[in-house]
Formats: sequence, C-alpha cells, structure tokens
Amino acid sequence: MFLLKRDYSNKNFIIKGFITAILLSSFIYLSHFNIEIKLLNTFLGLFAIYFLLIIPKNSLPITGFLTGILWCYWMAVSLQYYDLIYLTPVVIIGIGLVYAIIFYLFAFYDRLTIRIAMIFAFTFFAPFGFNWMKFELIFIDSYIGTSKIDFALILISFYFIIKLKRHKILGLIPLLFILDFGKGEFIDNPKANIYMSQMNIEQSLKWQKEYQTTLIEKNFEEISKAIESKKDLVVLPETAFTNVLNKNAELLERLIYLSNEIDILTGALYVENNQIYNASYFFTKGEIQVAKKVVLVPFGEEIPLPKYFVDLINKLFYNGASDYSKASTPTDFVIKGEKFRNAICYEGTTDKIFENLGDTRYMIMITNNAWFTPSIEPTLQHLLLKYYSKKYGVTIFHVANGSPNRIYRP
Repeated sequence: MFLLKRDYSNKNFIIKGFITAILLSSFIYLSHFNIEIKLLNTFLGLFAIYFLLIIPKNSLPITGFLTGILWCYWMAVSLQYYDLIYLTPVVIIGIGLVYAIIFYLFAFYDRLTIRIAMIFAFTFFAPFGFNWMKFELIFIDSYIGTSKIDFALILISFYFIIKLKRHKILGLIPLLFILDFGKGEFIDNPKANIYMSQMNIEQSLKWQKEYQTTLIEKNFEEISKAIESKKDLVVLPETAFTNVLNKNAELLERLIYLSNEIDILTGALYVENNQIYNASYFFTKGEIQVAKKVVLVPFGEEIPLPKYFVDLINKLFYNGASDYSKASTPTDFVIKGEKFRNAICYEGTTDKIFENLGDTRYMIMITNNAWFTPSIEPTLQHLLLKYYSKKYGVTIFHVANGSPNRIYRP
C-alpha cells in the first residue's frame, strides 16, 4: 500500500511539472503556428503562473528542465555548422539542467511569499548573460500588460487568491489594473523609404569559399532592385558579406560608388588592431560609418566564463579561435535627417542597446537566423522584438536572413 501511494505521488508531481512547463511555453508554439488568440494566451499565461506558484517543490525542477528545453533547444541547432553535432544531446540536457536548478531555487525555502519573491527576482536575472526567458513575455499576445509592475500585480493577485479562505474573488482586483485591450497601432513612419532585403541563404553555403562570388552578386542584385524601386535606403542582413569588408578594397569601392545613388546598410566583419567585430557598415554619399556590435551572443560570439575556461573551450571546440570584440556604446545612423539606432541580432533583444535613446524613435536590426532554422528561434525572437518595441516606444525594422522581415511598432 505504501509503495502504491509513493508511486502515485511520484507520478503526480511529474505530471504537474510537465503541465506547468507546457503552459509556460504554449504562447511560443501557438505563435510559431500563427495562432495568436489573445483570450487564449491570457488564460494560458495566467494558469501558467498560478501553477508555478502552487505545484509541489519537487515538481519545480521538472518544470524548469522541460521549460528550458522547450524555450531554448534551438541553441543546439547551430552546432552542426561547427562540426559539433555530437554535442547536441549534451547541450540540450545542459540547458534543461540549468533551468531545473533555477526553478528549484524558487522554493528553496518553501513558503508562498518566498516563491513569489524568487520568481519576480528571476525577471531581472539572465543566466550566463542570456536573457530570452522572460516570464513577462508570456503575455505579449494577451490582454495582460507586460511591464514588471504588471507581472508583480499578477503575483500579488494570486497570493490573495491562494491565501484568502473566503472571498477569493477579491484577489482578482489587482488583475483589473493590468488589463490591456490595446489602443490601436500608431503608424510612425520615418522619412526614409526603406528597402528591406529578404534573404534566405542557407548557413551551410554562406561561408563556403566557392559560394562567395554568388553571394556577393546576390547582395548587389538586391541593391540594384532597391535603386530601381527608387528607395532611399537598402538594408542587407547580418554578415550579408561574409568577409572582412574593411580589408576588401574592391567591394568597398563598389559600395561607395553605389552609395551616391542610395544609402546602404549591410552586415559584415570588421577588423581593427587585430580584433574582430561583428559590424554594420553604413554607406551614404561616398562616406562610410561602422557600427560595432555592443552585446555579444553568449557561447556564440563570446564565452561568459572565466578566462581559463574561455581559452579551454575555444581550444577544444573552436580550433583556438578568439571571442569577438565589442563596442562599449550603441551607434546611431542619421538617415534623411532622422536617427536610427543600429542593432545586430541578439543585442536587439537586450536592454543595453536601447540605452541613451534620446530622440531616436527608430531602430534597424539586422539578423542571420539561418544558424537556427528550422526551429522556434525566429518565433521567440519575433515575440521579444514585440516586447522591446512596446517597452521603449521604438519602431524596429528587422531585416533577417532565414526568417521573414518584419516591422515592429509600439
């Protein structure tokens, strides 16, 4: 009898952990399949947070493990391009274990007030500098607001619902203050008429030497199309040119010449003082401005560990390559008299790139999502860009290789 009871108990907390992980992740997969029903996302999101507060302590590591994988498994997709595909299960399990530990800490001292405090604290925490798991994001396509205050009020509401023995309905009152039915989209178009180049170059081809001539000519074809369409600016994706552009005099000369007809913004590598940067090059009227990436991708462009481990990992898995270097502050380009904040891929989904905006209302973000397709990575990035556009009141023009271009409005 005791063994049967224990087996039932074990299955019970596993099932609760599994269900909570599904609820926490459902909004991503619904969006991935173009199902964005605000009422459905509202209820699923609220149930997700409620379950996170009430499930047994032993269920939390299961929830964290599965949630980590459901949100972040796509990180392992890029390993194939480093000939490290054999590490795929190790990376996926490692991601799950990191979040299993974090979620377990939500209830290290198992009281509701402590769990609420820890969950709210997590919204300020980015493990290894990676900040894509945001609980506020769960409500980005719902009737609930996505600010820190909104999320705090959700937690307060559930505290009263759980604790009140009578009149539990009073616990719903805080939720009334965070309902967001939208005010309609405000169309804030810049003066520049922008040509957003849609590229779908497979990652396996991008860096092959024999494909370089084809890739370069594809880029110039896009520039020609933009000129024919009488656009003011053409934007090419991250590393559209897969070489060190500032060391290639022939390409620079062609781009400078064309910049007298149209402004050009393109991604490419930049080398200065033996340091390598992921950069954006802006060509206008024969002049060049370079914006170096400010926030690097954890474990992709830099290893967020002490130097000894950085050197060891780079030696073992990246043939001794060094991490990319980075700039200290974001760059704004002036296009037809208006400022555009530059962002390259991951940094466009971080708070740092939005620092010191001043009167800058627009952002151009360039991305190469071919590293992670097919997967839910472009969908999660899409949801994050909705969140940051709304948070900072910035219109974001997102030009990507390997996923659809989009414009995000506050």
